[in-house]
Amino acid sequence: MKILAFTSTIDLKHRLGCTPSWWQLLKALHETGNEVIVLPYLGGSVESLWWRTYDNPCKTESLLFNKFLNKQKKVVDPAKTQGLLSPITSNLIKYDVKPKVRKQLHKIIEKEKDIDLIFFMNIPLNHITGIASEIKSEFNIPCIYYDGDMPTILPKYASERGFKFDYYVGADLSEYDAFFVNSKGVIDDLKEAGAKNVQPLYYAADPDLFAPVNVEKTRDVSFFGYGSELREEWMTKMISEPSKKMDSTNFSVGGGHFGIDMGNSDLVGDISYSAFREFCCGSKINLNITRWSHTNIYASATARPFELAAYGACMVSQPYNGIDEWFDIGKELIVVNSEEEAIETYEWLLSDDEERTKIGEKARERVLKEHTYRNRAETIIEIYTKIR
Repeated sequence: MKILAFTSTIDLKHRLGCTPSWWQLLKALHETGNEVIVLPYLGGSVESLWWRTYDNPCKTESLLFNKFLNKQKKVVDPAKTQGLLSPITSNLIKYDVKPKVRKQLHKIIEKEKDIDLIFFMNIPLNHITGIASEIKSEFNIPCIYYDGDMPTILPKYASERGFKFDYYVGADLSEYDAFFVNSKGVIDDLKEAGAKNVQPLYYAADPDLFAPVNVEKTRDVSFFGYGSELREEWMTKMISEPSKKMDSTNFSVGGGHFGIDMGNSDLVGDISYSAFREFCCGSKINLNITRWSHTNIYASATARPFELAAYGACMVSQPYNGIDEWFDIGKELIVVNSEEEAIETYEWLLSDDEERTKIGEKARERVLKEHTYRNRAETIIEIYTKIR
């Protein structure tokens, strides 16, 4: 079938966390026999071997707005329901952005003639309110929404996570035929807000892109991430304090914007998408340390454990409510419950090459069986078929 994917962005240079996952999911939709067309909401169009594109009619506005948001030190205030949507911004969206988006979507549908599904991917909901309903009414095309920022995009978490505006205020969730989310624990919240047919669609990994490489393991314990917000406790327990007490163990930390003491770990800074594989595969132990909103709200997926598992990495994770939905604790990854347990686990795994290898191999086997983006693409098509 022919799918029009209206994505938050498709350009990796904007460093939105979901974008690499969008690439993998759209690639998987192509590989499972579908024709994919991409329209970005932020930035320009990026062609690939797996999809073709249409131009973003609001490219200039989107880049200026994103630049403005990136300069803001303030985040959305839950007490002020409009967040940073000032009257000027609201009018810009209402009278410039939304009409251009509507016109472009209609133009694409009329030109292509046979679009089967419109897949909205992390588009700010209150910027496009009513457009899905119009498309369904005029063209009889199902519209499905996918939010990969759960649960932290919900108003009650947005300020703590650091989102600059709340795109659920004023949105109409009921206009979508299905509503996919990366968190099973927020389904009731979304149903209460009006969403219909809410389904979990977890992150995953493309096993061809995230394949193990045979490199020397020069790092003992590694972690990669951006920002310490909402994960200070477990970064301290699993990195900062152990690195001070395990003098002969190398702790390597990639990424940045850490507002806590990182102990004696080696801060390697930013890592490109292409260098990420060597960083992980060159580490004996890879840490999964996730923001507390994800670890406390049941089965709230992030991309990292699936990517690490696809690399065949030996993963050690903080306590994570619902991680057993995806992996077998003790066999496919290890969960530690304290600083002391983290140190004991590191010492055990670093002394046993065979056990580390076995855990990593089992984790990759699980990904190949259940957590590839082809699996996720098949879920989308299955739901679409039921809708039709």
